[in-house]
Amino acid sequence: MHDWIDGLCDVLDIDVEIDEALVLDLAREAAHNVERLAAPITTYLLGYAAALHDADPDTIEELAGKAMALAERFGGEEVSADDFEDATDELVDVD
Repeated sequence: MHDWIDGLCDVLDIDVEIDEALVLDLAREAAHNVERLAAPITTYLLGYAAALHDADPDTIEELAGKAMALAERFGGEEVSADDFEDATDELVDVD
């Protein structure tokens, strides 16, 4: 996995340290609690959020934790837009 990450970073022309365990944990939670296809989208959006927050490791960890908590709330059930808004109200306080 480390060789793949190093090669991918080279191809994408990025220099970044990645906590692959954190990203894989988030992908697993999204796949298990939301649906399988949520895993790559969730990790992509975490990466996008990381870029917006200057890739600060503490912020990335906080954002990933919030995304995992949201995935756990979904629990594989259908969630309405109102339920989604209620679930995210307390989770979106990242500056």
